Amino acid sequence: GPARRRRGHQGALVQPERATPGIFSDQGELFYPKFTDPQAVKTIEVVDYDEATATARPFKVEFQRGRWVISSQYNYPVEAGEQMVKTAAALVDLHKDLVRSDSVQDHARYGVIDPLDQRAAGLAGRGKRVTLRDARQEVVADYILGKPVEGKSGHRYVRVPGGKRTYAVKTEADPSARFADWVDAGLLRIASGSIRRVTVNNYSIDETVGRLLNAETVVLTQQKDQWKLEGAEKFSVAPVKTLAATLDGLKIADVRPKPPQMAEDLKQGQVRLSFETATALRQRGFFLAPNGRLLAKEGEVVVETADGLVYSLRFGEVVTGAGEGKPAAARGENRYLWATVNFDAARAAKYGGDAAAGERRARDLNARFADWFYVLSDADFQKLRLRRKDVLAAGGK
Repeated sequence: GPARRRRGHQGALVQPERATPGIFSDQGELFYPKFTDPQAVKTIEVVDYDEATATARPFKVEFQRGRWVISSQYNYPVEAGEQMVKTAAALVDLHKDLVRSDSVQDHARYGVIDPLDQRAAGLAGRGKRVTLRDARQEVVADYILGKPVEGKSGHRYVRVPGGKRTYAVKTEADPSARFADWVDAGLLRIASGSIRRVTVNNYSIDETVGRLLNAETVVLTQQKDQWKLEGAEKFSVAPVKTLAATLDGLKIADVRPKPPQMAEDLKQGQVRLSFETATALRQRGFFLAPNGRLLAKEGEVVVETADGLVYSLRFGEVVTGAGEGKPAAARGENRYLWATVNFDAARAAKYGGDAAAGERRARDLNARFADWFYVLSDADFQKLRLRRKDVLAAGGK
C-alpha cells in the first residue's frame, strides 16, 4: 500500500508521496471537468461484450438532420429523444470517488477490460464502453463501466480507456446496447382496451404449390373488457389477455430496411411485384399469391380497433445474419414481422370510435411501417400466435 516506505536510490528512506505522486493523487476529481452540458452530446456509442459469442457489439445513436437515429441499425429513427439526454446526464459530473487499483492485472477482476481490446486474453472481465461525442464528433466523455462495487450500492467500477487506474464511482448509469431498449414500446399504438376483434390465422405454406397447410382460425371479440371466443362457451382468458397486452406494448427487437421501391409503393398503398420485391419478400418468409394476397410463412394476426383501424401482422422467416447477437440456439429465434394498417370508416361507425383520429393514425403508421421489415422476439411471436388449443382450456376462467 501507499504507507509502505520505499528505499531511495541513495539507500536513504524517503516517504513515497515525495518520491512519486501518490496513487490517490486524483481521488475526488471530476473525470471530465469540461463536460457540463448533456444537451451538447450528439452521439452516444455503447459497446457491450457478449461472452457467449466472444464479440463486441457497437451500438450507436446519433443526432442527424434534426432527429435521433440508431446509426448502427440502418439509421432507424428513435422517438425517445429525452432518453438520450437522460443517458448523457447520467454520465455528466462523474467523480473519481475512490481509487481502487493502479494495476492492469486488476482490470479483469473489476470488469473494466475494454470490450474493444483485441489484445486482452480471456473472455471474462470485459466492461461496457460508453463514448459521448459532441456535434463536431469530438469526445466529451469516454468510460469503461465495470462490475458493481461489492457492499456499496449505487457504485460501480469505472476506468478511462487507455488508463491503468480503476475507480469506484457513484453512478446509476448503465446505458443499453440493445435495440429494443432505445425504441418506443408500443410500435403499433394499440391500446388493449380499444381492441374489438382479433382473428388469428394460423397456417403454414407449401411453397412448391403456394397452398396453405394446417390452416386454423381463432376469432376473439372484446366488449366492455369482456372477451369471447367464437364457437366456444368456455375458454381460458389468460392467454387472450396476454395477447392483448403484447399488442399494446409491442417492442421490436431489430429492423431491416425494405428495398426503396417497395417502401415507396407501400406509401402509395400498393405493392408492385418486381423481381426485386419478390426476392426481398421470399428471403424473409413472405409470398404474394396469384390472387394478390400476401401470405406469410408463419401465419398472421388481424386486429380491429374501436376507431376503425384494421392491423395485419404477418409472421415470416427466422432472422439470421449479422447483428443478431447470440446464436439462434441460445435464445428463441427472432422472426420477421410485416405490419400494415387499413382504416375502415364503416367499422369505426359500428364500434362507435373516433373515425377522424383513426384515419390520421392509419396514415401515420403506414408511413412509418412502409420502410421496415420489423424483427420480433420469439417470446412475443409465441404470445401473438394463439392456437385454438391454447385457449380451449376446459372450464377455464
